[in-house]
Amino acid sequence: MERPEDDHGGGAGDAVASALRVIQSEIAALESMAQRVGPEFAAAVDLILGRPGRIIVTGVGKSGLIGRKIAATLASTGTASYFLHAGEGLHGDLGVVHRDDAIICLSRSGDTDELNRLVPVFNKLGAPIIAVTARPGSVLARHAAVTLDLGVHEEACPHDLAPTSSTTAMLVLGDALAIALLERRGFRREDYAFLHPAGNLGKRLLLRVDDLMETGVRAAILPRTARMKDAVLEMAAKRGICAIVDGDGRLAGVITTGDLNRLVESQEHFFDVPVTDVMNTNPKVMEAGSLAFTAYNKMEEHRVIALPVLDPGGQPIGVVHLHDIMRAGIF
Repeated sequence: MERPEDDHGGGAGDAVASALRVIQSEIAALESMAQRVGPEFAAAVDLILGRPGRIIVTGVGKSGLIGRKIAATLASTGTASYFLHAGEGLHGDLGVVHRDDAIICLSRSGDTDELNRLVPVFNKLGAPIIAVTARPGSVLARHAAVTLDLGVHEEACPHDLAPTSSTTAMLVLGDALAIALLERRGFRREDYAFLHPAGNLGKRLLLRVDDLMETGVRAAILPRTARMKDAVLEMAAKRGICAIVDGDGRLAGVITTGDLNRLVESQEHFFDVPVTDVMNTNPKVMEAGSLAFTAYNKMEEHRVIALPVLDPGGQPIGVVHLHDIMRAGIF
C-alpha cells in the first residue's frame, strides 16, 4: 500500500525541509533589505511628516494586498492614510488623491503598468512619490522623490515567480515606516487607545472611574453625625460601601459590609452606635479621573469590591464598583 505522502512525491521530512528553505530565504531577504535602510528611509519619514495631507498607499496584486495592511497600520498609529488600488485609480478613484498627499507605490519590479500610468498624474498633482521596489533603476524609481530599495533579488518560490520574499520585505518596511513615524510624532499608548476604543487596550486606557461610578442618590454617603441605623438603610438600598463625610464634605471614613458584619457579631443592639465608632478612617480611595483599570488593580490588591471616588478637595463624588468595571469589558 502506498503511503499518503507518496501521492505528492515526498513525505513529512520534505515538507519541513521546504518550509525551512522558504523561511531562511525570507530571513535572508530581510537581512539584505536591512543593509539598505539609511538616508533614503530617513528622507521618506521626513517627506511624510512634511505633508499636510494623507499617505496614499497603492499597488496591484500581492503588493496591493500588502499595501492595504501598510495603510491600515499607518492609520492606527497616527498617520492618516488610505489605500488606493492602482487599477481602480485608473478608472475614477483618483479623486481621493490631493496635492497635499504623499504617495507610497509598491512594486517589486518598479515597472507595473498600472502604477506607471498613474505616476504622471501624481506628478501633475504635485503629490510626491515614495517608491518601494527591488529595482532602484526602474521607471517607478526614476519618477519618485524617494526610493526605498527592498534589496530582494529572488523570491522564496522555487520558480522565482510567486511574490513571497518581496512581499515580506514590503510588509516589514511598511511596519518600520509606521513605527518611525509613530516615534517622531510622539504617539502615546493613550493615542493608540483613542483610535481603538472597542478593544481591551482602548478600554483600559480610556475608561475612567468617572465613567462607571455611582453618583448622587445612588451613592451611599452620610454625615459623621449619623447612626448605624442610617448606614444599614443606606447600604441595604445601595451597593458596597457607605462613605462618611465631615462638616465640610470631606471624606472622614468608610463603612463596608465587612465592618457591618463584625459589628453585628459583637453587639446585639447596634442601631444607635455612631458611624464614627465603626468606620475605617484610612480607607482605600480613587481620585476622580483615575483609570478604571487602576481602580480594578487596587481592588484586587486590597480585596475590596468598591472604592469611594474623591474630587481634588477630598470630597466623595461617587463610588466605583468592581462588578461595574468587569461589566465594562476591560478584560
